[in-house]
Amino acid sequence: MASYDLTLKRSEPVADGTLALFFERPAGFDYKAGQCARLALVDPPETDDEGNGRILSLASAPAEGELMVATRLRDTAFKRVLGGLRPGAALTLKGPYGDFVLPADGQVPVVFITGGIGITPVRSMVLQSLSEGHNGAITLLYANRRPKDAAFLDELRQACAGRSNYRVVPIMTQDAGWQGETGHLDVAMLRRHVMNLTAPLYYLDGPPGLVSAMRSVLSEAGVAEDRVRTEEFAGY
Repeated sequence: MASYDLTLKRSEPVADGTLALFFERPAGFDYKAGQCARLALVDPPETDDEGNGRILSLASAPAEGELMVATRLRDTAFKRVLGGLRPGAALTLKGPYGDFVLPADGQVPVVFITGGIGITPVRSMVLQSLSEGHNGAITLLYANRRPKDAAFLDELRQACAGRSNYRVVPIMTQDAGWQGETGHLDVAMLRRHVMNLTAPLYYLDGPPGLVSAMRSVLSEAGVAEDRVRTEEFAGY
């Protein structure tokens, strides 16, 4: 797999404790929406047992002009260094990897079920589908504790506004004042937002516990296993 040099353009918070980093796309680097890549620090001042790199989803869409990743800031050597980088910092990129990507048929209805930083590959796929004129129904069920934890929520709602086949459904699990969906996703909630439960392709991503729980919900709803795509974020 080819390796590419990156230079950080800028970084900015996109939710409470979540940082997005933006780079010029290297010449010759092509990827599909939903894929990931290995981002590595160059000569960092500290490191840990996992080394200087991590596999991160590409949150940018291929239709966008720059690369972007987003990550929760944790107290690890990699995250401490990453969070302190300034514009001009050098990194390397290897990839892309993964087949957690949009269906080739733009007529197929798609339901994304994700939570927290699991939104990163979903952002890429939703924005790419908008760029490509996907005609099938796109539903995003996006769970967070509170609105301030929900990276890219406002951006995605605005991008999908006015598109009759797109629907963004925020779910808050720990906000008593939230006026929308609350609690954990179950079959009843799914039925409120998806017309024909067995027709779409379902994309589940996030920590293994969330993915497993959502698989159980879909099974209870009668969704066939071959209609489900998953991506688990170990170490989430």
